[in-house]
Amino acid sequence: MNILVCITHVPDTTSRIQFTENNTKFDKTGVQFIIGPYDDYALARAVELRDQTGGKLTVLNVGEAETEPTLRKALAIGADEAIRVNAEPVDSYFVAKQIAHYAKEGDYNLILMGRESIDFNGGMVHGMVGELLGMPSVSPVMKLDVDGDKAKLSREIEGGKEYLEVPLPFIAGCQEPIAEWKIPNMRGIMSARTKPLKVVDAVDAKKSAEVKAYALPPAKGEVKLVDKDNVEELVKLLKNEAKVL
Repeated sequence: MNILVCITHVPDTTSRIQFTENNTKFDKTGVQFIIGPYDDYALARAVELRDQTGGKLTVLNVGEAETEPTLRKALAIGADEAIRVNAEPVDSYFVAKQIAHYAKEGDYNLILMGRESIDFNGGMVHGMVGELLGMPSVSPVMKLDVDGDKAKLSREIEGGKEYLEVPLPFIAGCQEPIAEWKIPNMRGIMSARTKPLKVVDAVDAKKSAEVKAYALPPAKGEVKLVDKDNVEELVKLLKNEAKVL
């Protein structure tokens, strides 16, 4: 089994987000970066499948040199090798083009990634990669098993669950509870130092989007507390101030 897992390098959700240059640039000062949480699920399931079937597990990130510690963590979790496409991930299409270009030469049975990144939450890359490679793409995948040359999976849809059988190779956008996150142990951390991390140049790809400015969400308004027995006052506030009635 030859598996490719695409991971993102995103700010920890506990980080304080700020912008500079008149809100046109993201200020990375003091920000802790992590593997995208949905990518963590994809990586964990990929490690399990590699261990069950044998073969090779490669992780790939489109990013600049600052993302290499994130790739090293993925190696510590269990990946066999890492690839960094040396480019700023400017938009979904650009990232998908880089992944597809590399994956086309890798002869992968499975390409896994998170259902979306937690910075821009676009949720488009897996579908674009599928289109570029002419492969089936399914998201969000919550359960994934491999049986010979087919994958059996399930996902939530409106009003229930959908069970699918897909021929390999295919692309999955993963989410919980496909697997439990794996925490690197000391042996994994030490071995990650010697595992190969290859840097490749990006291919030319048209940038389909441009960031004009960022904006923080509005500050939370004041809270009015209403006594639990004062239903009349609560209805009045909901009608006249909140205007939801």
